Amino acid sequence: MDAASQREVSKLRLATFLAGLEGGTVGVLWMLAWLGVSSMWQQRSFWAPENLMATAFNRNSSLAPVFTWTTCAGLALYILLYSLLGAAFSSLARDRVPQRRVMLLAVIFALSWYYFSFRWVFKLVLPLVALLHVEHATLVGHLLFGTMLGRYPLYVHRLMNTAPAAPVEIPPVEAPAVVAEVRAESPDGPAAEGDGA
Repeated sequence: MDAASQREVSKLRLATFLAGLEGGTVGVLWMLAWLGVSSMWQQRSFWAPENLMATAFNRNSSLAPVFTWTTCAGLALYILLYSLLGAAFSSLARDRVPQRRVMLLAVIFALSWYYFSFRWVFKLVLPLVALLHVEHATLVGHLLFGTMLGRYPLYVHRLMNTAPAAPVEIPPVEAPAVVAEVRAESPDGPAAEGDGA
């Protein structure tokens, strides 16, 4: 493999990683919006899921019914964790998976992560999150996350096509010459009047 093709492969891998990061971030924002709305339907705080996740840093933060500084910690943890999950998924799937199956695999990945984390890991690490999360709403949120993550090939395509191009020099145009040519070609110009006489 020559140096040019090696650079192209490295560029594609970086674009895939960044696209997965973007897809994961978009997915988790949709998931958190859904979790907030569903929490309000259940007459809880919009920020209940983030406050619950903030128990990783402060055990009493789950009791806060409003947005506080510890809510920022829970929000940041959600975004960091799910963005990295998106980058990991895109790096693993890369060009090994046909594009028509990426969305399906992303949804399966998101649901698998839900069952792995909320049913097993969080029971050991974050027991309040595992105990107090709303099961059905969180499951639907992970479906949303997987759907948005499955769009990462579109982001790869956009990143690969937006490489900065070399600046193009445009020669200056002389206005009087252009005006004279337009008058000569115009049917109302002097040439047209002379033909009619």
